[in-house]
Amino acid sequence: MKFTSALVLLLSISAPIADARRATNSLASIPRGGATKQSVAFHKDARVWGGDASSTAKEVRGGDGGGTSTMTSHLFNMVKAIVGVGVLSLPAGIAAFGDAPSASIPAAILIASIGSIAAYNFSLLGRLCAMTGATSYKSAWEETVGASTAWIPGSSCVIKTFFAVLAYSMVLGDTFSALFETFGFNVSREKALIGLTVTVLMPLCKLKDLSSLAPFSLVGIAGMLYTALAMAVRFFDGSYAEGGKLAADVAESLRPALGTKGASAVFSSNAFILICMLSTAYMAHFNAPKFYLELENNTIARWNTCVATSFSISILFFIGIAAMGFSTFGGASNGLILNNYSTKDSLMGFSRVAVAFALVPKEERTDAKLNNLTYIILASVTAVALKITDLSFIMSFGGATLGNALIYVYPAIMFRSAVKNLGDDATAAQKLEVKLAMAFAALGIGMGAIGTKMALGKL
Repeated sequence: MKFTSALVLLLSISAPIADARRATNSLASIPRGGATKQSVAFHKDARVWGGDASSTAKEVRGGDGGGTSTMTSHLFNMVKAIVGVGVLSLPAGIAAFGDAPSASIPAAILIASIGSIAAYNFSLLGRLCAMTGATSYKSAWEETVGASTAWIPGSSCVIKTFFAVLAYSMVLGDTFSALFETFGFNVSREKALIGLTVTVLMPLCKLKDLSSLAPFSLVGIAGMLYTALAMAVRFFDGSYAEGGKLAADVAESLRPALGTKGASAVFSSNAFILICMLSTAYMAHFNAPKFYLELENNTIARWNTCVATSFSISILFFIGIAAMGFSTFGGASNGLILNNYSTKDSLMGFSRVAVAFALVPKEERTDAKLNNLTYIILASVTAVALKITDLSFIMSFGGATLGNALIYVYPAIMFRSAVKNLGDDATAAQKLEVKLAMAFAALGIGMGAIGTKMALGKL
């Protein structure tokens, strides 16, 4: 069983390679069919916004009604893209401002609120593709704002991916170190991480096709669901409470620390640490164009249904894991909540394997020329991961800076430019929605400024 678990984890660590490739591919994306800004006005005339598009509009939307992915398949893949390693840091985000179980109540409200705004902007990116014929985040900027500044979102995607890959690397180092301890070997996270990088990650960089790993990706959501259920079991059975059967098996600093800072503590400025973590946790927006184009019969109504459903499911995942982890360990919640659980806890030991499934990518192809950049990213990530051990810092700082930009600011700027390009053809509803989008952008900038200060204050 232990050998099988280790094998599964080894297969899972190709996720950082795939993420780096997604980001580098976004820099070289070519708009389909030579779409230009003129397509913005055309698509408005075709009433793509209402989902009643003409045959010509369908051509720019990705063929005869979009791609081939069914609604059910799309929902699964979108939830898989949203629910990742970031959710495991959310209990620490709550612990940043509270240490009593009631603090999870306002935290749940924040998780749902930020998730709803993230869902709106995810939908907006798909609608921008419908308007412009763009096929990627970067090309959407090119078709609305202009090609001369398209390096801004393109570079942001690459740098934000660096933070995401760094988080994966940190999780893998901690996870394998814990598994080695379960096997009876004392291996530090540094040695585990270096060993994985040299023997597994570097060879994976040479792969052009990761389709053989697709079956493991299919159970990613099941793995996260198992983790949520396992955390709930440990909360309700009191195994880690004072006098619990597993309480003495964890380090003193990781044992439950429940105090008096409850729901009202959310008004502390430290709550912005959780808010900015959520900007990383919900970050899947650079893949929104891809998801829109691959949806079968991708009318705006079907697209919005798909986005709303997938984000609703993800929000429930986030609330469940954040609440269970924090309610169990309170103010002692670690940046990677699995670290709070004993290596002798078989239930949570399997959960570590289950979480690994959530990191496995789907099929991904790339040009061999991108391998050199992948090597550079991997080497840089490993070096930083050896120095930084607090996952919550990476999640909050990355979310406060580039996460907020990619989720809130850039989509609003693109939408404002798209509506402006329509000129007199822009509807009153579109002009009003620009104000809403820009309000969310302003909110993102404000949250980012405060969140960056709070995150840096943790160093």
